[in-house]
Amino acid sequence: MIPLTLLPTLNAILNALSAIFLATGYVMIRQRRITAHKRCMVSALVTSSLFLVSYLTYHFQIGSKPFTGQGPIRTVYFSILLSHTTLAAVIVPLVVMTVRRAWKGNFERHARIARRTLPLWLYVSVTGVVVYWMLYRL
Repeated sequence: MIPLTLLPTLNAILNALSAIFLATGYVMIRQRRITAHKRCMVSALVTSSLFLVSYLTYHFQIGSKPFTGQGPIRTVYFSILLSHTTLAAVIVPLVVMTVRRAWKGNFERHARIARRTLPLWLYVSVTGVVVYWMLYRL
C-alpha cells in the first residue's frame, strides 16, 4: 500500500504519463499507425483514471493543501489552478464521448470531437503537473 503522503507525487507522475501517451497517440494517428494510436489512447485513459482514483482518495483522506506562495506567483498559480480545475470537469464527458465514438467504430465523428478533446485533455494533464510542482516543490 502506498502511503497517503506519496499520492500527490503519484498523481503528478500519472498526469505526466497521460500527457506523454496523449502526445504519442497524436503522433501515431498522424502517421496512420492505428494500433499504436489505440494503445497510447487506452494507456492515457487508464493513467488518467488511476489519477482520478488516487486524487479523490488523497483529498477525501487528507484534504487540500493551501498554496503558500506570495506576490505575483500567487496570481499565476490561481490562474493555472482555475483553468485546470474548470477544464478537468469539462474533459471527463468529452473523453467519454470521444472514446465511445471510437469504440463504436464511428471514426468520422470520433475524429471530429477528438480534435477538441485532445488539446483540452493534454492541457489538463500538463497543468496538473504544473499545479503539483507549484504546490509541493516551489
